[in-house]
Amino acid sequence: MSMNVRAALVQSEWTGDTDSMIEKNIGYARDAANDGAQVLCFQEIFSAPYFCTVQDRSFFSYAEEMPGPTTDRMVDLAKETGMVLVVPMFEKVDDGTYYNTAAVIDADGSFLGKYRKNHIPQVQGFWEKFYFRPGNLGYPVFDTAVGKVGVYICYDRHFPEGWRELGLNGAKIVFNPSATTRGHSKYLWQLEQPAAAVANEYFVGAINRVGPEPAEDTDYYGSSYFVDPRARLVGEVASDQKDEVIVRDLDISMIEETRNYWQFFRDRRPDTYTQTGAI
Repeated sequence: MSMNVRAALVQSEWTGDTDSMIEKNIGYARDAANDGAQVLCFQEIFSAPYFCTVQDRSFFSYAEEMPGPTTDRMVDLAKETGMVLVVPMFEKVDDGTYYNTAAVIDADGSFLGKYRKNHIPQVQGFWEKFYFRPGNLGYPVFDTAVGKVGVYICYDRHFPEGWRELGLNGAKIVFNPSATTRGHSKYLWQLEQPAAAVANEYFVGAINRVGPEPAEDTDYYGSSYFVDPRARLVGEVASDQKDEVIVRDLDISMIEETRNYWQFFRDRRPDTYTQTGAI
């Protein structure tokens, strides 16, 4: 028997300021709710530009506490729409302590907690160690109104260990909000999330920013999508050039069916994985 969760992803071009960006994304979330969405994820650092292409202290001004003013608005939005919300932002803990974080808010407005990006790049065009500390909250899975939801942010997706941790922790849907540019990683975008969905037998929602931004070398290609536990796309891939909200029905019963067929979790050999932390 199928058990559908209607899930949504939002990719949106930077508007030029935080207030209008938040307003635009709230509008898209309402559109998704009107289309029946029960859970929705925004893109990486959704309320700011992706500033990590340069190392500039002025961009610390985009950081805010979580919970804080923006997440308070998201709590109200969750109550209004009845949707579970995954809200990726630039988190400030105190002066000098910052994380790349996603808040998870339940459909009744309960603030369930946060995931902090664990893997932080420091390569040309992605100077994230200048801004963010590595996450310190592990790989939490949140028990929401639509079931168990996990988050894995952008560069994290290159590391299979975290995908597996989320599966072992019970995730049924994992959202991967990202900011990745045209010509840099498109071939990986088409491979990694489907591979993770197969290896861990859950659904993955891959969200990418879209359009050019003021910082140098920025042209994000969108192409957000959902993929099922057999690596099949759920519906069409989003545009590679413009804003889009995609809403898809995810048949969660596929997870049990697929796991009972392949038995990857049964056949794991953590006792032999001595070079990977035995996960």
